[in-house]
Amino acid sequence: MWFDSGRVCLDLVATFAPLAKTEGIRDGDGLCLWLTGAGLVPDRTPLTRVGDDWVHAFRVLRADVESLVRAELAGAAPPGPALARVNAAAAGPPPGLCAVQDQEGHLVRELCGGVECAGLLAAVARDAVELLTDPGERELLRACEGDGCARVYLDTSRGHRRRWCSSELCGNRERVARHRRRVLESRPG
Repeated sequence: MWFDSGRVCLDLVATFAPLAKTEGIRDGDGLCLWLTGAGLVPDRTPLTRVGDDWVHAFRVLRADVESLVRAELAGAAPPGPALARVNAAAAGPPPGLCAVQDQEGHLVRELCGGVECAGLLAAVARDAVELLTDPGERELLRACEGDGCARVYLDTSRGHRRRWCSSELCGNRERVARHRRRVLESRPG
């Protein structure tokens, strides 16, 4: 899974690659991995009730956030139904964090009051609202220029000239393709 977009809501959008038809949240286990990898749920937090209803809810939020982000990138008006659903999710209470001591006496993070789907959805939806309502953040929003890549990210690079979601993935593919074109063009006949 990919966690390099600069925002949790954009990391959620990156869990589906429409051109490659790759689904990163196939089931409850995939969602658990994403929630932990995104830092929404501390590592030791048991996620026992994550089922198909959670997967569906996060996929709907992902589609709504993506439609809002794509509208922003295109300079278009946000789709009303998607905006209403994201706002409704963001209005819910996010999960509370508390510090507890582990077996060695170190402080570690834990979710207070248990893990609820609505709270985790609220955290991601609020991140989307913060992104889309902050002019400075919106200015940094980019779509990857990699061939066949549809990922979006925040360009926090110096000079704000980042072209790819990942230099190691899309950037490397682009450089390899450019090299191959030069080699083919330099061959006689």
